[in-house]
Amino acid sequence: MLKNAISSARARLLYERMRIAKQVVNGEVVANMFTGVGCFSIIIAKHSKTEKIYSIDVNPAAIQFMQKNIRLNKVYREVIPIQGDAKEVIEKRLRCTADRVLMPLPEKAFEYLPHAVSALKEAGGWIHYYDFEHAKKNENLVKVKVKVAEKLQSLGVIFTIPFDRVVRITGPNWYQIALDIKLNGCGDKRKR
Repeated sequence: MLKNAISSARARLLYERMRIAKQVVNGEVVANMFTGVGCFSIIIAKHSKTEKIYSIDVNPAAIQFMQKNIRLNKVYREVIPIQGDAKEVIEKRLRCTADRVLMPLPEKAFEYLPHAVSALKEAGGWIHYYDFEHAKKNENLVKVKVKVAEKLQSLGVIFTIPFDRVVRITGPNWYQIALDIKLNGCGDKRKR
Protein backbone atom coordinates (compact mmCIF):
# COMPACT_ATOMS: atom_id res chain seq x y z
CA MET A 1 0.00 0.00 0.00
CA LEU A 2 2.81 2.46 0.85
CA LYS A 3 4.49 1.62 -2.46
CA ASN A 4 1.28 2.55 -4.34
CA ALA A 5 0.98 5.83 -2.43
CA ILE A 6 4.58 6.77 -3.26
CA SER A 7 4.08 5.84 -6.90
CA SER A 8 0.88 7.89 -7.05
CA ALA A 9 2.61 10.94 -5.50
CA ARG A 10 5.47 10.69 -8.02
CA ALA A 11 2.96 10.55 -10.88
CA ARG A 12 1.22 13.72 -9.64
CA LEU A 13 4.56 15.53 -9.34
CA LEU A 14 5.62 14.35 -12.82
CA TYR A 15 2.32 15.63 -14.20
CA GLU A 16 2.96 19.00 -12.53
CA ARG A 17 6.49 19.24 -13.94
CA MET A 18 5.27 18.38 -17.44
CA ARG A 19 2.38 20.86 -17.10
CA ILE A 20 4.87 23.65 -16.49
CA ALA A 21 7.32 22.44 -19.17
CA LYS A 22 4.55 22.58 -21.79
CA GLN A 23 3.90 26.24 -20.94
CA VAL A 24 7.50 27.35 -21.52
CA VAL A 25 7.87 29.29 -24.76
CA ASN A 26 10.95 28.97 -27.00
CA GLY A 27 13.75 31.32 -25.97
CA GLU A 28 12.51 31.92 -22.43
CA VAL A 29 14.80 32.42 -19.48
CA VAL A 30 13.64 30.48 -16.42
CA ALA A 31 14.69 30.92 -12.80
CA ASN A 32 14.06 27.90 -10.57
CA MET A 33 14.41 29.28 -7.04
CA PHE A 34 14.47 25.98 -5.12
CA THR A 35 15.74 23.49 -7.65
CA GLY A 36 16.78 20.57 -5.43
CA VAL A 37 18.31 17.91 -7.67
CA GLY A 38 16.94 19.64 -10.78
CA CYS A 39 13.77 17.72 -11.62
CA PHE A 40 11.74 20.73 -12.85
CA SER A 41 14.74 22.28 -14.62
CA ILE A 42 15.75 19.11 -16.45
CA ILE A 43 12.22 18.28 -17.57
CA ILE A 44 11.77 21.83 -18.87
CA ALA A 45 15.13 21.65 -20.69
CA LYS A 46 14.22 18.29 -22.27
CA HIS A 47 10.75 19.40 -23.43
CA SER A 48 11.23 23.02 -24.50
CA LYS A 49 13.78 25.28 -26.14
CA THR A 50 14.69 27.62 -23.33
CA GLU A 51 17.56 30.05 -23.55
CA LYS A 52 18.68 29.31 -19.97
CA ILE A 53 17.31 27.76 -16.80
CA TYR A 54 19.03 29.21 -13.74
CA SER A 55 18.66 26.50 -11.10
CA ILE A 56 19.29 27.75 -7.57
CA ASP A 57 19.62 25.75 -4.38
CA VAL A 58 21.26 26.47 -1.04
CA ASN A 59 22.14 22.80 -0.39
CA PRO A 60 25.59 21.81 -1.76
CA ALA A 61 24.63 18.10 -1.91
CA ALA A 62 21.56 18.94 -4.02
CA ILE A 63 23.75 20.98 -6.37
CA GLN A 64 26.16 18.04 -6.76
CA PHE A 65 23.31 15.67 -7.61
CA MET A 66 21.84 18.25 -9.98
CA GLN A 67 25.18 18.59 -11.78
CA LYS A 68 25.25 14.82 -12.22
CA ASN A 69 21.64 14.85 -13.47
CA ILE A 70 22.49 17.65 -15.91
CA ARG A 71 25.34 15.57 -17.36
CA LEU A 72 23.25 12.38 -17.53
CA ASN A 73 20.46 14.23 -19.34
CA LYS A 74 22.83 16.24 -21.56
CA VAL A 75 21.23 19.59 -20.73
CA TYR A 76 24.41 21.37 -19.61
CA ARG A 77 23.92 24.18 -22.15
CA GLU A 78 20.45 25.00 -20.87
CA VAL A 79 20.55 24.32 -17.12
CA ILE A 80 22.90 26.53 -15.08
CA PRO A 81 23.30 25.34 -11.46
CA ILE A 82 23.85 28.07 -8.87
CA GLN A 83 24.53 27.30 -5.23
CA GLY A 84 23.22 29.87 -2.78
CA ASP A 85 20.17 31.31 -1.12
CA ALA A 86 17.67 32.22 -3.85
CA LYS A 87 17.03 35.66 -2.30
CA GLU A 88 20.69 36.61 -2.51
CA VAL A 89 21.32 35.04 -5.90
CA ILE A 90 18.40 36.87 -7.45
CA GLU A 91 19.23 40.21 -5.88
CA LYS A 92 22.93 39.99 -6.85
CA ARG A 93 22.81 38.19 -10.21
CA LEU A 94 19.35 37.63 -11.63
CA ARG A 95 17.25 40.78 -11.16
CA CYS A 96 15.02 41.47 -14.18
CA THR A 97 16.35 38.38 -15.98
CA ALA A 98 13.59 35.76 -16.16
CA ASP A 99 10.47 35.29 -18.22
CA ARG A 100 9.30 32.60 -15.80
CA VAL A 101 10.07 31.82 -12.13
CA LEU A 102 9.44 28.51 -10.40
CA MET A 103 8.92 28.34 -6.63
CA PRO A 104 8.54 24.59 -5.92
CA LEU A 105 9.33 24.76 -2.20
CA PRO A 106 6.00 25.38 -0.44
CA GLU A 107 7.65 25.99 2.93
CA LYS A 108 9.56 29.05 1.66
CA ALA A 109 7.55 30.31 -1.33
CA PHE A 110 5.56 33.04 0.43
CA GLU A 111 8.64 34.50 2.13
CA TYR A 112 10.52 34.58 -1.19
CA LEU A 113 7.67 35.93 -3.34
CA PRO A 114 9.05 39.50 -3.56
CA HIS A 115 12.32 38.07 -4.88
CA ALA A 116 10.49 36.02 -7.49
CA VAL A 117 8.86 39.25 -8.66
CA SER A 118 12.24 40.99 -8.85
CA ALA A 119 13.66 38.13 -10.94
CA LEU A 120 11.11 38.78 -13.71
CA LYS A 121 11.91 41.02 -16.66
CA GLU A 122 10.40 44.50 -16.60
CA ALA A 123 7.80 43.38 -19.14
CA GLY A 124 6.56 40.85 -16.58
CA GLY A 125 6.18 37.10 -16.89
CA TRP A 126 4.99 34.03 -15.01
CA ILE A 127 5.49 32.82 -11.46
CA HIS A 128 4.64 29.20 -10.64
CA TYR A 129 3.97 29.31 -6.92
CA TYR A 130 3.49 26.33 -4.57
CA ASP A 131 2.17 26.38 -1.03
CA PHE A 132 0.39 24.21 1.52
CA GLU A 133 -3.18 24.83 2.61
CA HIS A 134 -5.20 23.35 5.43
CA ALA A 135 -8.89 22.86 4.69
CA LYS A 136 -11.67 20.76 6.14
CA LYS A 137 -13.75 18.42 3.99
CA ASN A 138 -15.91 20.36 1.49
CA GLU A 139 -14.14 23.64 2.40
CA ASN A 140 -13.11 25.85 -0.51
CA LEU A 141 -9.33 25.97 -1.06
CA VAL A 142 -8.78 29.71 -1.55
CA LYS A 143 -6.76 30.87 1.47
CA VAL A 144 -3.43 30.57 -0.35
CA LYS A 145 -4.75 32.45 -3.37
CA VAL A 146 -6.04 35.30 -1.18
CA LYS A 147 -2.78 35.46 0.82
CA VAL A 148 -0.67 35.62 -2.37
CA ALA A 149 -2.95 38.21 -4.00
CA GLU A 150 -2.69 40.45 -0.93
CA LYS A 151 1.11 40.16 -0.93
CA LEU A 152 1.37 40.98 -4.65
CA GLN A 153 -0.98 43.96 -4.21
CA SER A 154 1.27 45.24 -1.42
CA LEU A 155 4.21 45.03 -3.86
CA GLY A 156 2.32 47.24 -6.31
CA VAL A 157 2.46 44.85 -9.27
CA ILE A 158 -0.25 44.20 -11.83
CA PHE A 159 -1.14 40.51 -11.86
CA THR A 160 -3.74 37.86 -12.47
CA ILE A 161 -3.93 34.30 -11.12
CA PRO A 162 -5.54 32.52 -14.08
CA PHE A 163 -4.89 29.00 -12.82
CA ASP A 164 -4.83 27.16 -9.50
CA ARG A 165 -4.98 23.49 -8.64
CA VAL A 166 -4.50 20.96 -5.90
CA VAL A 167 -1.28 19.14 -6.74
CA ARG A 168 -1.67 16.48 -4.07
CA ILE A 169 -2.92 15.71 -0.60
CA THR A 170 -0.02 15.88 1.85
CA GLY A 171 -1.77 14.85 5.06
CA PRO A 172 -5.16 14.87 6.78
CA ASN A 173 -6.85 18.07 5.52
CA TRP A 174 -3.55 19.35 4.07
CA TYR A 175 -3.06 20.06 0.37
CA GLN A 176 -0.23 21.21 -1.85
CA ILE A 177 -1.56 24.01 -4.03
CA ALA A 178 -0.15 25.36 -7.31
CA LEU A 179 -0.83 28.89 -8.55
CA ASP A 180 0.16 30.17 -11.99
CA ILE A 181 0.56 33.93 -11.61
CA LYS A 182 0.86 36.26 -14.60
CA LEU A 183 2.58 39.58 -13.89
CA ASN A 184 2.19 42.37 -16.43
CA GLY A 185 4.85 45.04 -16.61
CA CYS A 186 6.66 44.86 -13.28
CA GLY A 187 8.72 47.96 -14.07
CA ASP A 188 9.82 50.36 -11.35
CA LYS A 189 7.36 49.03 -8.76
CA ARG A 190 9.84 46.27 -7.84
CA LYS A 191 12.64 48.63 -6.81
CA ARG A 192 10.98 49.77 -3.58
